[in-house]
Amino acid sequence: MNKNIIKVILLFILGANMLMAQSKVGTTAANFLTIPVGPRASGMGGAFVAVANDATTAYWNPGGLSRLQTNEFSVVHSEWLVGSNLNWLGLAIKLDGDNTIGLSVNQLAYGSEAITTVEQPNGTGQTWDAQDIAFSLSYARNLTDRFSIGGSVKYIQQRIYNETASAFALDIGLLFTTQLQGLRIGMNIANFGTEMQMGGKDLLQPVDIDPAHTGNNDNVVSDLGTDSWTLPLIFTVGLGMDAIQTQDWKVTLATDAIYPNNQSSYLNVGTEVTWSNLVSLRVGYNSLMKEAAEEGLTAGLGLNYNFGPLSARVDYSYMDYGVFKQISKYSLSVSF
Repeated sequence: MNKNIIKVILLFILGANMLMAQSKVGTTAANFLTIPVGPRASGMGGAFVAVANDATTAYWNPGGLSRLQTNEFSVVHSEWLVGSNLNWLGLAIKLDGDNTIGLSVNQLAYGSEAITTVEQPNGTGQTWDAQDIAFSLSYARNLTDRFSIGGSVKYIQQRIYNETASAFALDIGLLFTTQLQGLRIGMNIANFGTEMQMGGKDLLQPVDIDPAHTGNNDNVVSDLGTDSWTLPLIFTVGLGMDAIQTQDWKVTLATDAIYPNNQSSYLNVGTEVTWSNLVSLRVGYNSLMKEAAEEGLTAGLGLNYNFGPLSARVDYSYMDYGVFKQISKYSLSVSF
C-alpha cells in the first residue's frame, strides 16, 4: 500500500477518535440524518460503507462515488415511524473516469395537523406542519486505481410550524480496494458541522421586565432563547468483499462498525446475492450490540433490467423495528 495512503487513513482514524471523545449520549439535533437511506443498503442491514457502488453512496460514503461506472439517478421513499415519510433524491454524474459529483436531497416530512385551542377545540381553520431536510453537494476522486476519497457539503434545516433551525455540515469518506480478492475497506465521518438553534416568530413574546415596579411598559417584546444542539456525528468503518463472482452469480458480504456521538456503538452485517445481474436477494442484521436497540433483521429484493444505454433498477427492503413493527422502503434507480 502506498505510504501516503497509509498516512491519510491513519489521520482519518485519529481524527475520528478525537471527535468521538467529545460525544454526549442523547444530546443531538437533526437525527433524521442517521436514518438509513436506500432499500438496497437497508436490506443488507445498513452494512454499505465499503460496498458504496450506487447513487446512495453520496449518503453512505462519498468516497465511493468516483468508483461508479455510469451516471445514476435514484428516488427513495419510505413510510417512516409514527406516520412520517422519508424521501431521498440523488444524482451522481461522472465528469471523467476518475471524478464524480453528486447532488442529493434528504427529507423527513411529518405531515400536517389542525390547530386547536381551548376556545376552538374543533379547530381554528389553520394547520401546522413540520419537516427536516438536508441538501448535499458531493465530490469524489480516484487518487489511484485502488484508493478514492470524497466529501459532501450539506445544508440542514429543521422546521416545526413557524420555528426553524439550520446548520452546515461536512462528510468525508475513503474507499480502498485491497489486493486480497477484492476486499474493500471503507471509512466515513458524517455530519461534522455547526450547531442548531431554534428561532422564529412564536418565540417573540411580551414580557414585563420589572414586575416589582408600576408605570413601566409591561409588554416589551422579548426573544426567548433556545438551547443549541450539536449534529449527530458518526464515524463508520466497514469491510466489503465479492466472495463469489462468476458469469451468473455474485455474492457480496459486508460489515460496518458504527461509532455515533449520541448513542452506543454497534455493528451492521449483510449480504447480497445477485443472479445474472437481473435479480438480487439481500439479508442482514442492523444494530448488533447496540444498547436498547429496536432495529434487527432486514431483508430486500432488487430487480434490474437494461434498456439499451439505460439500466433501471427497482429495490425493496423490509426492516424489523421492534415495537414500531416493520418499515418498508422502495426505490427506483436509472443508470445512463
